[in-house]
Amino acid sequence: MAKKTDFIGQTDDQLGEALGQLKREQFNLRFQAATNQLEKPSRVREVRKDIARIKTLQAQRAAAAK
Repeated sequence: MAKKTDFIGQTDDQLGEALGQLKREQFNLRFQAATNQLEKPSRVREVRKDIARIKTLQAQRAAAAK
């Protein structure tokens, strides 16, 4: 699980790329959960929280740019 400070030093492009990767991972985890092949159920929660962290940071940057 990444912390907010891990994402702060990244550029907007890097954040967008990380968000895309996390969403793909979230999709794969959901698929694994549906087929009962999920090895680490806690990873679903970690990915969801990391996505929220990135979206929050993006929203803060957008608000600061106005």
